[in-house]
Amino acid sequence: MYLFTSEVVSPGHPDKCADIIADTIVDILLSHDKNSRVASEVFVAGNKVVIGGEVKSKHKLSFKNYEDLVKNALAKIGYDGKGYFTKAQCLHPDEVETLVFLNEQSPDINQGVDQESGEIGAGDQGIMFGFASCEADEYMPAAISYARMLCDKVYNYAKTNPNKLGVDIKTQVTIDYGNKSNFENCKPQSIHTIVVSAPSVESLHIDEVRTLIMQLILDSNLPKELFDPQKTRILINPTGKYINHSSLHDSGLTGRKLIVDSFGGYSPIGGGAQSSKDYTKVDRSGLYVARWLAKNIVAAKLAKKCVVQLSYAIGVAEPTSVSVDCMGTNEDIDDNKLSEFVMKNYPLTPNWIKNKFELDKPKAGHFSYADVAARGQVGQKDYPWEKLDAVADFKALKG
Repeated sequence: MYLFTSEVVSPGHPDKCADIIADTIVDILLSHDKNSRVASEVFVAGNKVVIGGEVKSKHKLSFKNYEDLVKNALAKIGYDGKGYFTKAQCLHPDEVETLVFLNEQSPDINQGVDQESGEIGAGDQGIMFGFASCEADEYMPAAISYARMLCDKVYNYAKTNPNKLGVDIKTQVTIDYGNKSNFENCKPQSIHTIVVSAPSVESLHIDEVRTLIMQLILDSNLPKELFDPQKTRILINPTGKYINHSSLHDSGLTGRKLIVDSFGGYSPIGGGAQSSKDYTKVDRSGLYVARWLAKNIVAAKLAKKCVVQLSYAIGVAEPTSVSVDCMGTNEDIDDNKLSEFVMKNYPLTPNWIKNKFELDKPKAGHFSYADVAARGQVGQKDYPWEKLDAVADFKALKG
């Protein structure tokens, strides 16, 4: 055996609640003022939601606006107070107390970001990594792809059946590659272990819960060539009955699920979180464009997997470094040539990235940052930065 594991949490996990609330703020401010600058943090504990950080926007939100958006975001996640879980068992929106500590963005940062030429300087220094693999349809590593598939299945069931399950859900998938060579060459052999933890109402016996979730696993469209229910180890609520959940029994903080949000631990990740930040913050926009580059390189069949690293200096538009590493899986074109091609053909400034993916225009039918916070920053086919619109450019390198 050669095993690798990734985990995923649902939007109802307290850390994800914090991310979703933070990105709801980004959505609202950008939808009214596309030049808004946002860098907030959200802390959720008990029935308290604390919002802090810095904002610069022509669109002003009152305390009541923040209070309402918090309650609406939680209700949309599934904490809608319908009464199947008591106020002692899980968070109810009418019990939430919101505290707001937001300041104006420092002019020392702003003078380097919004430049007189119209260019946008990077909102901070930092490193970002984008990754892609041929292991799954989404060009993501197998373990996180299938952990997400399971989490989505159980979460969607919980939202439509709140009389049975709660929305604070975790899944985990272990892939057996058989040996290190298969791991390095993106050849998963089987799903070795599945773990699902989901809260249930008090009236459901643990055996009923496990039977219910087992059926959801069987219906989740896991690839038959990898998943054999008779051989895969399946652990459902392994500690027993799970009733008490949400921030009443945990706490949540923005940016604490970076591995869940990105590549499941399979690839390096950058130094900063994405949620709560506007598009000038390269922790966000740099990840998106690095993922787009890596995905298009793999989709062009130039490699089985690819890591793209970018770095930026605060107030400087152009990246300070660009590198492509296909981890020895290259087909015909080496990493040096790929890195040179990327640097020559794609500006990779925050303004270019913003325009490429329309990051200043979150809206229905395009994307919303709150939805991205809920579903993961990368790996969802409907995100603008997941488009395979540079495949032809990279294929042309073959000559």
